[in-house]
Amino acid sequence: MQKRSKYHVDISEKGKEKRTYKGILYDSLAEMQFVKEFIEPRLESGEIKSYERQVEYVLQDKFKYNDKTILPIKYRSDFNVVWADDTLQVFDVKGNPDKMSLLKRKLVWAKYPEINLTFICRNLEYGGWIEYDTLKKLRKEDKKKKEQKD
Repeated sequence: MQKRSKYHVDISEKGKEKRTYKGILYDSLAEMQFVKEFIEPRLESGEIKSYERQVEYVLQDKFKYNDKTILPIKYRSDFNVVWADDTLQVFDVKGNPDKMSLLKRKLVWAKYPEINLTFICRNLEYGGWIEYDTLKKLRKEDKKKKEQKD
């Protein structure tokens, strides 16, 4: 039986080997694929200037409540990409965002309105890497078309 993290990621030695690329162990296979299929080709073409992994943003500072210290709420991005025109885009690679991810995205947008936070998914049916909101919209349209045919 495979060892899995609370996020259902294979944490066995074989699983870690699958998620390692150029000596870097990625949190998920999807993150590793994102680097290989999305970031690296754009770095080589000059569309992307640079990128960073795992940049942390504080969404709410720590505070005291009834003599208890309440820890800060943080968001850690998967990739911060600086495009050739010096704009910053923050990518979060998702299979299917959970409620906590969607809530943190709203908090990032509220506290850091200058940050373009994008949830991105890999979906071969719709051409590879696609924004989560676009994918959701396309699936809804396809479902509607299918229901009209039936």
